[in-house]
Amino acid sequence: MADTPNPPTTSDAKRKEPSDGNGGERTVWKNPRQSGHKRSRMGKNKNLGRAEYDNSTRSRKDYHDRKRIKTTKDGETFEEAPKPNPFFTEEEIAAESKRPKRKVAVMVGYSGSGYKGMQINGDEPTIERDLFRAFIRAGAISKANANDPRKSSLVRCARTDKGVHAAGNVISLKLIVEDDDIKEKINSHLPDQIRVWGIQRTNNAFSCYQGCDSRWYEYLLPSSCLLPPHPNTWLAKEIARYAQEQGYEETLAQLNADVASFWSDTEANNIKPVLDSLDPQLRAQVLEHLHIDDALVESDNEKAEKHDEEVKDKKLEPQTGIALQTFSPKKRQLGPLDFALKDVKAGYVAAKRRYRVSQERMQRLQDILHKYVGTHIFHNYTVQKNAQDPSARRHIKSFELNPKPIIIGDTEWLSLKVHGQSFMMHQIRKMVGLATLMVRCGTPLERVEESYKAQKMAIPKAPGLGLLLERPVFEGYNRKALEIERETIDFGKYEEELLAFKEKHIYQRIFETEEQENLFHAFYNQIDQFKANHFLWLTAGGLDVAKLDGVAQADVDKQLEGDGEDEDEDPENGEG
Repeated sequence: MADTPNPPTTSDAKRKEPSDGNGGERTVWKNPRQSGHKRSRMGKNKNLGRAEYDNSTRSRKDYHDRKRIKTTKDGETFEEAPKPNPFFTEEEIAAESKRPKRKVAVMVGYSGSGYKGMQINGDEPTIERDLFRAFIRAGAISKANANDPRKSSLVRCARTDKGVHAAGNVISLKLIVEDDDIKEKINSHLPDQIRVWGIQRTNNAFSCYQGCDSRWYEYLLPSSCLLPPHPNTWLAKEIARYAQEQGYEETLAQLNADVASFWSDTEANNIKPVLDSLDPQLRAQVLEHLHIDDALVESDNEKAEKHDEEVKDKKLEPQTGIALQTFSPKKRQLGPLDFALKDVKAGYVAAKRRYRVSQERMQRLQDILHKYVGTHIFHNYTVQKNAQDPSARRHIKSFELNPKPIIIGDTEWLSLKVHGQSFMMHQIRKMVGLATLMVRCGTPLERVEESYKAQKMAIPKAPGLGLLLERPVFEGYNRKALEIERETIDFGKYEEELLAFKEKHIYQRIFETEEQENLFHAFYNQIDQFKANHFLWLTAGGLDVAKLDGVAQADVDKQLEGDGEDEDEDPENGEG
């Protein structure tokens, strides 16, 4: 009996089948991409005409009806109700005549004060919410599409965080732009702190998020943020202790030579007169309470006032689905000690405002900023990431300090500008936080390189008040646009009005808010009084004395801020 030959083996990826009558064999690939041929769009047969193809597939309405079918955990199916249209009735929608939509890039600027970020989020006060409503009222969005921004293919270039400003940002979507004065109509329905600079036609495939090559951000801060901690604070004492242990005292003294007499002069000129005016018993109480760990936490009365304001804000925002809170913290009666402490702290704030930074201190800040340039693993500069996460690898093109500070009122301000491909949530604020804290504390420069390594490092984020998106850059898209004779996406065309807006609605808000609330003063003093090892990497002891022991960066932020603002945010898409 002849041996039966073994059947030919085939890989899992392909098998042989007879051809359609030519006597040969053809290869049938399990994965169409392995064949070397592109997969047809939605399985369309190229031999079908358009009418025949349309008749052979479900209509868009059928598709959306099918998408509304949901399944419960028990396996039961139900049809999800269409999203209601809060702006127009069914009769108004049916009566509207259809007008063509065009894919556009909308160039906008805004002050983020009072807003919970850029991205639309239900009825929360966001920049996109107010923009979309203005589009609807101006007739740039049809009544039928007014209930869902996704119907207009809305995409944002950069999702700025809560309170962050933008002199220039871009959203792309489909708008009705037949009217010559459509930009003016939209702006008439926007608050003064949000402006549309221009509406630029693009190709239908354009996405401002994917088409953006890089982004410019600016950060403004008072120069007094570079002053060393007060000698009586907990962090200052730890810096001195580790400097002595590590033989770093001489280097630290050299780094702080330009501000060696600042605190002693402040005590003599601003604080001593206030203390001398108090009776001995009250003076002793003030000295006892002045630099304790809770010295910069709001008083009970301030907390109560802040809480009342938040409740009022919630009452002004109907349809949020949040139950109104009626409980208010109990206010306590202010006494002589409270007023005396307030006068002393006012003396410290006044001295800081009169401070003028030295060239040596500015150069040290610039040296630190230059160490961010290049491609690094910035996992310590955001939340919910570790060093193995590939998305933590980011490229910084430049990070420059303007060598000419500006004086606003009594305060000297510094401007930092960073240019990068993209940024993670809170990344820029943490970069500024680390750089300024290193200058304040005389930290060795190698700490920046150490922050890119695997060990977790608690880096507090600087106040959002000072951050603004300068502009996104579309180099690749603009090159192609010029080739096909389309207009480019360029904020330079609106430079004059953009600068005027930035001065009035962004810079002025930053300066006035700091003048009234002293946010930068409170932030750095809170770090100085934070009695834990989280920030001891600032000392000569380094990361060895600042191990987090499993405490996540988000937990550190919550301990510092107490607002839990990171809980529901996406570190992939947040910026700044």
